[in-house]
Amino acid sequence: MPMVRLNARQLRTTEPPDEAHRSLRRQPVHIVLDNVLDTYNIGSVFRLADAVAAEKLWLCGETPAPPNTRIRKASVNTWKWIPWEQAPSAVDAINQIKSRHSRISVVAVEQDRRSIPYRMPAYKLPVAVVVGNETFGVSKPVLDLADIIVELPMWGINNSLNVMVSLGIVLYEITKVFDKRNPDSR
Repeated sequence: MPMVRLNARQLRTTEPPDEAHRSLRRQPVHIVLDNVLDTYNIGSVFRLADAVAAEKLWLCGETPAPPNTRIRKASVNTWKWIPWEQAPSAVDAINQIKSRHSRISVVAVEQDRRSIPYRMPAYKLPVAVVVGNETFGVSKPVLDLADIIVELPMWGINNSLNVMVSLGIVLYEITKVFDKRNPDSR
C-alpha cells in the first residue's frame, strides 16, 4: 500500500484508517513531554511526532491530553494518528519506555551545567527525547535519568526557545540517523 499523505484540510476531516496505521513505518523515537502546559505547544508536538513518524508521544504529569479543542486545532487532528499515552510523571514514562526498550538512549533538551551542544552527540536509536515545562524546563529527576542533556546555542538577549521549536530542531538532528539506516526512506 502506498504511503498516504494528507494536507491540513484532509487531516481535519479524515478519520485514520487502520491500513494507514499498519503501513506507516514508525521510527524508534519516543517524545516525552514533562509537564508541558501550553495546549498549542502540545498540539504542535503531535504534528511534529507525525512528521518524524515517532513511535509514541508521552504526555506526563500536568500535561493536558486530547480531546482538547486547542490541542485538536493545533495538531490538525494528528492526535488521532499518533500513538500516545499518559503517565503520572516523566520519570514513570521513562521507566516504562526503558522496560520495553532496554537499550534506549534518553536525551533531555535543557540548559544545564551538564548539557552539551545538540549537534555534538552521535545519536543512536532507539531514543527518547524529553522536553519540559515552558517556565521551569525539564525536571531535575528526569535530568538525572538522562543519558545526554543537550541545548541549543542562544546568541541573542533571549535565553531560550519555544518547547516545540527546540524539540523540532533536536528531532531533525536525530533524523540524520534515520537517513543512515535507510537512505531511500524519504
